[in-house]
Amino acid sequence: MPQDGNDPELNHRERATLLAVAQGGAELTCSCEPDLFVDGLACCDQTTVHRLARAGLIAPAHPGAPGGRVPAVLTDAGKRALGTLPALA
Repeated sequence: MPQDGNDPELNHRERATLLAVAQGGAELTCSCEPDLFVDGLACCDQTTVHRLARAGLIAPAHPGAPGGRVPAVLTDAGKRALGTLPALA
């Protein structure tokens, strides 16, 4: 996944993870390397989750207690990467 400021090209797993977050019911732990839970179950590919968070494609909906869980949301960059938000001019 490019880190050069352009919208990233997503692999299948990254796209599926972003779609799961977009559908709701996803939570992130409040930590420097957040873990993702979907419908209460831990995501089986935390490496992908960490890459998406570092790339700024997913984020916690609001601050929370360290180690706690908060709703996960797509950022504007995440929405653009999925094609649900127009690209910036």
